[in-house]
Order: sequence, then C-alpha cells, then structure tokens
Amino acid sequence: MRNRSALILTTVLTTGALTLTACGSRDKDKGDDNSSGDKKTVVIGFDAPLTGDLSALGIGMRNSAELAVKTANKENTVEGIEFKLQPLDDQAQPSVGGQNAQKFISDSDVLGVVGPLNSNVSQSMQKPFNDADLTQISPANTGTELTQGDGWKKGDKKRQFKTFFRTATTDQVQGQFAAQYLFQKAKIKKVYLIDDQKTYGAGLAASFKDTFTDLGGKIVGQDHVNPEDRDFKSVVSQVKGKGAEAVYYGGEYPAAAPLSQQLKESGAKIPLMGGDGMKSEEFPKLNKKAIGDLGTSVGKPVEELPSAKKFIEEYNKNYKENMETYGGGTYDATWSIIEAVKLAVEGNNGKLPSDGRAKVLEAMSKVKFQGVTGDVSFDQYGDTTNTMMTAYQVNKDNKWESKFSEAYKPR
Repeated sequence: MRNRSALILTTVLTTGALTLTACGSRDKDKGDDNSSGDKKTVVIGFDAPLTGDLSALGIGMRNSAELAVKTANKENTVEGIEFKLQPLDDQAQPSVGGQNAQKFISDSDVLGVVGPLNSNVSQSMQKPFNDADLTQISPANTGTELTQGDGWKKGDKKRQFKTFFRTATTDQVQGQFAAQYLFQKAKIKKVYLIDDQKTYGAGLAASFKDTFTDLGGKIVGQDHVNPEDRDFKSVVSQVKGKGAEAVYYGGEYPAAAPLSQQLKESGAKIPLMGGDGMKSEEFPKLNKKAIGDLGTSVGKPVEELPSAKKFIEEYNKNYKENMETYGGGTYDATWSIIEAVKLAVEGNNGKLPSDGRAKVLEAMSKVKFQGVTGDVSFDQYGDTTNTMMTAYQVNKDNKWESKFSEAYKPR
C-alpha cells in the first residue's frame, strides 16, 4: 500500500469482538497506471445482519466473504490488485440496508458488494446500486421478483436491475421443490400454511401453495404472523382444528423455532417445514421439539461436495463461528466479484480501469468458474444457473441431516 494513501478504518460491531477493517486506499491519480509497481486496492463491500436475531447467518456469511478475499490476496489471483473487505451491519432492516448502500456507493474504491441476507433489505439497495453501476451479488436473496419482476408468475419475466446477481436460486424453485418433496417423498397431503408477511416468507409460501395444490395436495388453512412474535398459541389452535399433517412456514428461524415447539407442545405431533431462512443450526438449538422438522436449502450440502473440501478446512481453521447455511454460496459470490475484477484488469492491459465499476459490471455476465458450491455462472436475469436443492430433516441428535438433493427445474 502506498505511503500517500489515506487509510479509512471502519469499526464494525459484531456479536463477538470489535473488528477493524481497511476501507481501501485512496490514490490521488485514479487513472489506469499502476505506477511504482504498487498494488491497487479494490474494496468489496459486504452487507448482512451482524447483530440481532439473524446474526448467526450474517456472521457466517461475513467470515466466508473474508476468507475469499484473504485467499485471493494470498494466491495473487489478480496481478497488481489487493482486495479488502468492508463489512457493514444492516440489522436485517431495509432502512439500514439503504443507508449502507449509500456508504458503499460513496467510496469509489468499492467495485462490488456481497449481500444482503434478506430479500426485503435488498429491495432498498437495488436501485441505488443500479444507478451507480455498482455490482451487487447476494448468496441468500431468493425473492424471485428481485431479478424477474412482479410479472414472473404470469410468465412475464423482465430483468429489473442490471447490477443485481445472486448465487442462491429463487423462491420459485425452492417453494416448488419443497412442495414436491412434501407431497411425493414425505407423502403428506394436507398442509396448514403460515408466513411472516415479509418479502422472502410470503413469496416462498405462495410458490409452495401453487405447486402443492397442483400436485393434488390440500391447504387446510392459511395464516400470517409477525416475524417478531414468539407467542403462537392462537395460530397453533387453528392448526390443531384443521387436521393438518404438516405446517409449512414461510419465514426465518427466530420465529420458526418457537412456532414448532409450541405446535408440538399443544399435542399436534406434526412436522413444521420451512426454507433456507429456517434451515439454520440455530433452529434446533432454539427448539426443544425440533426432531422431525423439515427444511430446504439452496445447493447441495457443502460437506458432501469435493469442491468444498478446501473451503471447509480453511474456514474451520480460521473461524470459530459456524459457516451456517450460506457459507459456501457467500464464498462463491465474493469470488465472482474477484473473477470479474480479474477479467476487467486483463481486458485493460493488466491494469485496473479508471471506470472500474462499469468494467466489473460488464464482466460479471461473463464470469464462469468451478466454485465451492459447484459450477458458478449467471443467466440473462442475473440468477444462478445452479438450481441444486436439498431437503433436510432434524434427526435424533438434534442436527439437520440431508435427505434428498436434485437439480430442480421449475414447473
């Protein structure tokens, strides 16, 4: 790093320790010349909940993004470039996510942003990033409308923002996969449907409902809850009176865990099923009655992938926190930006272009590599081409166990 560079230190409060992260060096001349042979600094922004109820997922994501950056620097993946990660905490709040987006945009060294976790937070970030030509890639956003627009259900798919990409597949795929698994594999024909009214939860429940009923299943009741609620006596009473064989919940683990426990404590001995927002290691820890519950998640379990062996070893060596559901996908999302920077540099005679954001964005559609989670590339909407899905069940050891995986194609 050059002596004349000004180092901006951003303090990021996590549930663990206080982390100081280099925001990036400021070069007086932002042209194409890497004078004196010094490395140019490229900052990759990161946004997720690092505090609050969903912080377990966010911290696992942050660690995985940081590992990708460290690996790229260690291996000198992009000649003449040193990568820095700038993590910000969005607290799972759209308003905070919008503020974080502006912080990333205002730092000209930021050439790409990884995150966020929540689809509704992403909705507050997409347009500002698009207006700034700043590439955004999420390993966790599954809301189908984020890439394909509100008309996707009617077949009217239109890319919404040229800057948005993701390594997670859509709720259309995940909801359909869950419905098919529950109906065909688990042989459950009657389901009570509940969602938390958030973008992610409501979209997932809607996709599940359409496919489950098309297959011949019956939705015996439907309800909405507040994601901050922890007392579900009223909705549990409704479920018990409808003869449901399972509950499908569109939402995340902080509410899913007490909902499941209260359901079983009421005498309704039926499983609760949810999506990747529920399939966290925290779910069985918060739920004394989790055994038998079902969940789906994007991709195949990283533990079962030869391509993830090195990633898992390095992660466990460097971090004490669990990588959680999105670890592998976050590493691949971060690496996608690294690959795009590499393409931009190679296309500019080995130097970082002065219009770095535009060139990185242009390169993103060409990114293709073998990642932790398998083949990584993107379609015309910015969606991942990897539609592998996995169904899990909480076993007798109170751990999530993979039951079935397939590359699912939407109906």
